[in-house]
Amino acid sequence: MSSDYVDASGEAGEGNDQPDARGEPRRDLHRPAPPLMTESDFVSDKYNMEHAERGMALIINNRTFHPKTGMGERTGTDVDAQKMNELLTTLGFVKIRPLDDVSVQEIKNALYQAAKEDHTDRDCFVCVILSHGEEGYVYGTDDKVPIDELVLPFKGHNCPSLAGKPKLFFIQACRGQELDRGTTVTDAGGGGEEMEEEVIVRRIPSEADFLMAYSVVPGYFAWRNSARGSWFIQAIFDVFMKYWKSLDLLTMMTRVNKKVAYDFESNASAEYMRRKKQIPCITSMLTKDVFFMQNKQ
Repeated sequence: MSSDYVDASGEAGEGNDQPDARGEPRRDLHRPAPPLMTESDFVSDKYNMEHAERGMALIINNRTFHPKTGMGERTGTDVDAQKMNELLTTLGFVKIRPLDDVSVQEIKNALYQAAKEDHTDRDCFVCVILSHGEEGYVYGTDDKVPIDELVLPFKGHNCPSLAGKPKLFFIQACRGQELDRGTTVTDAGGGGEEMEEEVIVRRIPSEADFLMAYSVVPGYFAWRNSARGSWFIQAIFDVFMKYWKSLDLLTMMTRVNKKVAYDFESNASAEYMRRKKQIPCITSMLTKDVFFMQNKQ
């Protein structure tokens, strides 16, 4: 008997890669011209954040909602929007588009329009969503929309000028109706050579280079203070303003997780909603480190 490996296709050798699922995957017949990237783009462990522009950012800030949604007013969200605008300006973004009290269609239109822009001379793209939500959805003023549908315009050939660049989504919204009671713990105390730039053609996944930063894990409420804004945005603002010149994005987001988890506890009017906790959820498809240390003005 041959000692060669034989995969499921019955061919000897190194084997064939196959989807780990039942059925046939959908065929992608659309093959646009690939974006140009240099060899250094692939070799580096850091994203190139030295383009002519930092990038564009959208801040979707929904405070009031149509009665048919059953959603109440989000007091304190304007504070979040102001903090994110100030933070993004500090990080070097000059093209920041605020969108207040927008419908589902208006949100879709804004994101599709942003994806159609030429981002060739930009470092990255940022979208901040401040709204009501539930698992997999966020709310416009009139209805809910799947988050996947909002991200889709920036994937793969839909937005080739952002291929290989960070696409960052920060979402302050509930993802369910569970309350995190927290867990009581006891404090134990104690105390190379430069490589010539050569244009080459490679393939990268359409789903790569995204960061989805959610204010809370699936199934739970996200907390917002009527005067100071949401816990999540407060933490992002404080951590980023302190560390953006020295730490990478994912390290800062870990600090954000810690700050939300340790420094906040609910003080609601209803007894059953008091002393609740929250932990953000960071889903990263980034392939490199993101450093904002170069401040573009």
